[in-house]
Amino acid sequence: MPGVESIVMERWSRAKGSRLGRRLFSRALGRFAPYTGTIGARVEELEPGHSLVTMRDRKAVRNHLNSVHAVAMANLTEVSGSLAIIASMQPNTRMIPVRLETEYVKKARGLLTAEGSCEPPDPGFEGELQGNVVIRDDSGDEVARGRVTVVIGLRD
Repeated sequence: MPGVESIVMERWSRAKGSRLGRRLFSRALGRFAPYTGTIGARVEELEPGHSLVTMRDRKAVRNHLNSVHAVAMANLTEVSGSLAIIASMQPNTRMIPVRLETEYVKKARGLLTAEGSCEPPDPGFEGELQGNVVIRDDSGDEVARGRVTVVIGLRD
């Protein structure tokens, strides 16, 4: 039975060619991981070691300072970093996030773009792997950076 990680990439390969496909993929991802779905993230690019995920600035993700809430950006960090890792994994492996770090550089407003990256692991790799993320606003300024650490293991 294929793991969730394999299913994600199989579905992405069908969805990535059109705007509607990417929108439906992103919506399905949010339904599969409901807390992630609360930020309305859109997956724009996904390949081994790389992801590009956007999040619109809207009332549901804002704080009392009229900027994007820190927890929404942490959620964006997790999804972008995790997807970069998932896209790099071998079909017989699985992963679980064990640590999330986010550093906030400046108030975030407008469309945010998170770029996730990781060093693709060698086949048979087991252990910790980090996905690094930089979040930029629509003017290209860095508003946050972070990393998600996952543990990768062989599937039973």
